Amino acid sequence: MQAQLTAASLDEETARAEVYGLLAALLYAAPTSDLYDRLRVAVTEAPAAGALLESPWGELIAVAREQSLADTRREYDALFGGVGKPEVYLFGSHYLSGFLNEKPLAALRTDLADLGLARDGAMSETEDHAAYLCEVMRYLIAGDDVEVANLTRQRAFFTRHVQPWFSMMCEAVMLHPKARFYRTLCGFTQAFINVETQGFDMLD
Repeated sequence: MQAQLTAASLDEETARAEVYGLLAALLYAAPTSDLYDRLRVAVTEAPAAGALLESPWGELIAVAREQSLADTRREYDALFGGVGKPEVYLFGSHYLSGFLNEKPLAALRTDLADLGLARDGAMSETEDHAAYLCEVMRYLIAGDDVEVANLTRQRAFFTRHVQPWFSMMCEAVMLHPKARFYRTLCGFTQAFINVETQGFDMLD
């Protein structure tokens, strides 16, 4: 998954897509050296429209500048990796049903099929992984097929598959004693999800 950090002058839709792409990259795996280097030199102005994002974005960049890449990679593995049960789950089914691979995942797969999307065979995680959902949102914003990539589809997917559990996941990370970089990432994620929720609510 590729994420690009964008200048504040880009339009709001592009900025939204870039934020989802960044979240997808940072939640799917520990950051690459290239991505971490770009985070460290990123402007601390909000990467998407809305002053609510500026403070949590600045906190994320500050931690990236202070914490070594090696420490952040160890943090990712401590929180989300390891053998067996992870310290914190990144899967929607866990938060929505209490179990992995349950009905929420089946419902998600049905909706993905309706969008003409399917999991890449190279991806080891199930489709309800937070990174996968962020990547779907990025596609629904930035994709070329206007029959799929439009506000109506974005809102429906976000409301059904992102909004119900992302805040619970973020809280679990933020309360974990081993989280530092990912605590600030989840603080930013929560703020971004709140902005997205407000934006979709305004469509009524």
